[in-house]
Amino acid sequence: MENVIIPPATTTEIRRRTQWLLAPVMIVTVVLGWKYPLLGFAVPVAMVTGMIGGLFRGRYVCGNLCPRGSFIDRMLTRVGGDRPIPALFRKMSFRWLVFAALMGFMVWRLSLNPTSWQHWGLVFWSMCALTTGVAVITGMLYHPRSWCSFCPVGTAQNALGGHKLPLQIAADCRQCGKCEKVCSMNLPIVRHKPAGVLQERDCLRCSECVAACPAAALKWPEGA
Repeated sequence: MENVIIPPATTTEIRRRTQWLLAPVMIVTVVLGWKYPLLGFAVPVAMVTGMIGGLFRGRYVCGNLCPRGSFIDRMLTRVGGDRPIPALFRKMSFRWLVFAALMGFMVWRLSLNPTSWQHWGLVFWSMCALTTGVAVITGMLYHPRSWCSFCPVGTAQNALGGHKLPLQIAADCRQCGKCEKVCSMNLPIVRHKPAGVLQERDCLRCSECVAACPAAALKWPEGA
């Protein structure tokens, strides 16, 4: 019997499979968290993971390990909009305002009953449900990942390590724009060819652009 050689899965294939496993985490949390407050603690786990990951790899967690990001990429994109992400959503002044408002509101609500883990779970669940609602609405009206452009945890990752391990753009880039068509964050990748690296701190390190480049002109630096 002839041996069949199965090629190894690519980085993007592994990412997509992982996202299909993570997306249900967000769905179950939103749907059942009001009844089972313990599920709400998935929210701080995701937040802390994002913050720690941001120190080393920028927004990698957003693009690869975030349950809500996984839901958006694997499900919402099928019915989401195709309009560009509004410039307002990308402005750091607006983003830090959203960060302060949501985090402040969450801390205030937690302080109302600081000794009850059920209360904390319900607060985390309600914040998740609220922001997921915003993510779905903005994703339907504009680009699917519109929420991710001003998500508080994403903003923190941007600040902590958005400049680290940037995507490299080789001189033989054809500027065809195929990378931009698949970019999860609607980033103008081709514009950064003269610099040789993508100077966008909101890059999610998802590797979709790398896989789509017909000239193999995009790659990650060692350690990325």
